[in-house]
Amino acid sequence: LPQRRGCVFPALDQRLAAVPTLVSAAPPCRPYAVAPKTAKKDSQRSKLEETKKKPATRRWPLMSKPVDDVYLTWYYQRPSYDLEEAVGMLKKFQELDFTYPGQYVYINVFLDMALQKKKKVDPFASIVLLPYRFTDETNKVLVFTENEQEAEIARENGAAVVGGIELVKWILEDEIQVDFYVAVPEIMPKLIPLRGKLKQKYPNTKKNSLGHDIPKMLQFFREGLEYAVKHENVIKTRIARLDMPTEQITANLKTIINDICTFKPSTYDPIVKQLVIRSSTSEGLLLNLDGVLPQVEKVVEEAKNADDDEEKPVQES
Repeated sequence: LPQRRGCVFPALDQRLAAVPTLVSAAPPCRPYAVAPKTAKKDSQRSKLEETKKKPATRRWPLMSKPVDDVYLTWYYQRPSYDLEEAVGMLKKFQELDFTYPGQYVYINVFLDMALQKKKKVDPFASIVLLPYRFTDETNKVLVFTENEQEAEIARENGAAVVGGIELVKWILEDEIQVDFYVAVPEIMPKLIPLRGKLKQKYPNTKKNSLGHDIPKMLQFFREGLEYAVKHENVIKTRIARLDMPTEQITANLKTIINDICTFKPSTYDPIVKQLVIRSSTSEGLLLNLDGVLPQVEKVVEEAKNADDDEEKPVQES
């Protein structure tokens, strides 16, 4: 017998089609959908309350000097060295590592730019002529003059470009690009259109870029070292080569530090907050600032004390 798979009801499709639909096409309302968000907020609040109740982790004061050669650095204060000692250590590092002896020496200067009433020293850039040169590279300098004799002197002393008012158009169109600009006072009224273009490099007597001594100005800007404040309070620049004598390296460093200190009045705290020296392949060494910073404030205080001592006998008499 054949297997029966099911019953057949004739005209069933017609009956089902006649029945009206009772379910609407719109999805059902879900008033409970917002509940997970409130739960998340409650959990976040509970976590914040728990963190507030937890006691703060106590940090023990750092120890001064390690006893052994192997130690955890974060348990001890960072050691600081005198300038001559640090330079000698850099030279020893180079000998032990068999690296290039003529590599550059760098300094990282961290500044205190704060003044009174929430004011700060504006980020600055400067150029300084070091007592001992350490590279043969020179900067390109343009000289503004309309005097033929001065123009000839400028060319003999290594000026990259020499000219008068005809250079203004080329500079505005970026056809001439140099590192520094030098001018004589007679041509300054004709260079006013370049004030907005050159900005800080516009010739100025305070920056030693305006005057009649063209050879001196060219030497200063061709051989000078330019540095600038980056990240609001950090100066990073090279100062010498490692194979130079220690006396020359220290002299170059002190020259740069003295120039940096001129950008903040001596009545405030010293502008140099921290000083690190390193070479191209060595670690950074923290320096003591006692013998590096200029002794301007102490000299002023001693002068005041001397004046007070001289006035006291007069008042008594």
